[in-house]
Amino acid sequence: MSTEELREEQQFVSGLYARLDALREEAESAVSASLQQVGNGLQARLERDVLVAERSGLLAALDSSENGLCFGRLAFRDGRDHHIGRIGIRASDTERTPLVIDWRADVARPFYLATGHTPMGLRRRRHITTRGREVTALHDEILDLDDATRTGHEGADADEVLLAALGSARTGRMQDIVQTIQAEQDRIIRAPHRGVLVVEGGPGTGKTVVALHRAAYLLYAHRELLAKRAVLIVGPNPAFLGYISDVLPALGETGVLLASLGELFPGVTATGRDTPAAAEVKGRAELADVLRRALEDRQRLPEPGAPLIIEHDDGDLVLDWEIAYEARAAARETELPHNLARPTFAFHVIDALTAQLAERIGHDPYGGPNFLGPDDIAQLGKGIAASAEVHAAIEELWPALTPQRFVTDYLEEPAHLADADAAAVRRAPGAAWTPADVPLLDEAAELLGKDDSAALARAEAERQRQVAYAQGVLDVSYASRTYEFEDKDDEDAEVLLAHDIMDAERMAERHEEADHRGAAERAAADRTWAFGHIIVDEAQELSAMAWRLLMRRSPTRSMTLVGDPAQTAEAGGVGSWADILAPYVEERWEFARLGVNYRTPAEIMALAAEVPRRAGRPDFEPPRSVRATGVEPWARRVACGALAGAVAEAVADAPREGRLAVIAPRDLHAELAVKLPGVTAGELPDLTRPVVLLDPRQAKGLEFDTVFVVEPSRLDVSDLYVALTRATQRLGLLHTGPLPDTLPPGLAAD
Repeated sequence: MSTEELREEQQFVSGLYARLDALREEAESAVSASLQQVGNGLQARLERDVLVAERSGLLAALDSSENGLCFGRLAFRDGRDHHIGRIGIRASDTERTPLVIDWRADVARPFYLATGHTPMGLRRRRHITTRGREVTALHDEILDLDDATRTGHEGADADEVLLAALGSARTGRMQDIVQTIQAEQDRIIRAPHRGVLVVEGGPGTGKTVVALHRAAYLLYAHRELLAKRAVLIVGPNPAFLGYISDVLPALGETGVLLASLGELFPGVTATGRDTPAAAEVKGRAELADVLRRALEDRQRLPEPGAPLIIEHDDGDLVLDWEIAYEARAAARETELPHNLARPTFAFHVIDALTAQLAERIGHDPYGGPNFLGPDDIAQLGKGIAASAEVHAAIEELWPALTPQRFVTDYLEEPAHLADADAAAVRRAPGAAWTPADVPLLDEAAELLGKDDSAALARAEAERQRQVAYAQGVLDVSYASRTYEFEDKDDEDAEVLLAHDIMDAERMAERHEEADHRGAAERAAADRTWAFGHIIVDEAQELSAMAWRLLMRRSPTRSMTLVGDPAQTAEAGGVGSWADILAPYVEERWEFARLGVNYRTPAEIMALAAEVPRRAGRPDFEPPRSVRATGVEPWARRVACGALAGAVAEAVADAPREGRLAVIAPRDLHAELAVKLPGVTAGELPDLTRPVVLLDPRQAKGLEFDTVFVVEPSRLDVSDLYVALTRATQRLGLLHTGPLPDTLPPGLAAD
């Protein structure tokens, strides 16, 4: 390594961090000064809050870019020279000279795509390795083969940098790959954001991290659009979302909503667990029609010959089958959702009961016209409309429902399903919501609609009150106007007062409370939010009903779906990309495949690949591993009753660097946790701890330096394949009985 060039890069990086510190100090001072301001009026507070929000976002981006701020340098044949980093930073001079180029800018793309065959105008590409603010290594690639200049530390490619990153110990949080993005990954990251892009890849191919970098790129390239509409990233479970939560902030992006399926219905937290049979039934596309029919069942009619009798001061009112039938028909003809059609039903019932009462009170026994005039009948109608008994009868026949109430009632007594399916989904009163319930709640919300007429009426009344108040303020302003500047010969006033430049409505609008929340925060609380782009990880696991929910969130069908149908484990998972997308975009979607395994060593991948091959897919080809460690996976058979102790012993003997996962069937967790100090079983494991205990579903998308798979014969094919492919260095299997037939008999014993 050239000491002089290392010193030169260190000098540049030190200056870059000095500029970062200055920008951070400016942002902190601006936030602090804004918070100390005591503005007069709502407009001043609004301007202060907007400034605080903007500067706080900038400060978060600056803070997140502290590590690995600059990681590359491009020297072009035409003399241009650019440093590449996590975010773009400019000097403080009048020209705002770029110091470091954001990795997402077009000019930075040769850093990821240039080769000796296609140098893209580059003479040299340099990888800069740092630890904190110290430059520790330089790795040069000379792409202009005619250039005789050599530094003494160049290589033929960037494998040295890539392999160093792949071999580093894990921390329990996914790291970004901004320094080592490969060409096939870059093409996916920068693909156009319109339409549906499907990214398929086996274990370790980087599907998730590529999707996250794609989110960062889209937010950079389409900032104005996506900052308003937000980007939604859907992951398989909360543990996974915690695992990936640091990636986007490290790339300077904080305005993204991360959620699991169970978190996509505001006000509901899905903490329950379904049986596989229940999840499969709830996920079927036919459940949409089943819920529609169940809702129609709630739009009831009195039994013929058994009308509802409503007590009234002027004699009982009779709400019979005919009245209810006509009212229901009128409500359904509106084709409005249930709650929005309810007023139509109620008005028809009230009109019919009013006519019934008017006929009784105003009837002329001699056959003449009714004694009551229109005003009298209208007064009777008001009384009936205000009757609690009448409203109770309407509620019985056409109830106002919330999605939670409707789905709760349905799952307690499932209808329109085969007996076995109904038994599978039947839910005890008070049971926790499950992730598979959330699409049902969303479907119910669509069927019910939201009757917000009362809220709108209250809001309009409040607006009118504010307008009236503003008019009073303007009247006082006009009455108090000064005559000091009046001149009989000058009709143009030189001093403008409030009443001269705005009316009451505009004045009221300026004093309305503004919503200062970011787009992602507002989207999280709004079921009807339309996202600018949606990224779905482990997309093959989602059910048909879950896809109905997500497609409502993306009316423009701007989506990136990543996954691997070969790893489909959920009973309700659709699996096939064509089956998922055909109902929504037919064949109008793009497909990309990642074929290189960056996570799993060749020794472990060779073992894992045998699982699908021996399970009926002899032609199965796994992604190609880019490295081998020389460490073979092993299996250890232990006596029944000694399993937990054997697992604890293996954990104690394992190398201490990085993170270790014990992956076992859920019903063994309590027994294993007793023997593993500091390890607890639960839905939200702390992935930053040295040792974690997971089931295969919790382990999806995660990676660990060392993995021990417990009782592999009790895992189905998909779960076993997932469990075997989580390790980046070492893999061991511990079992009490024979190994499953899906594993080769020659597996080395430990």
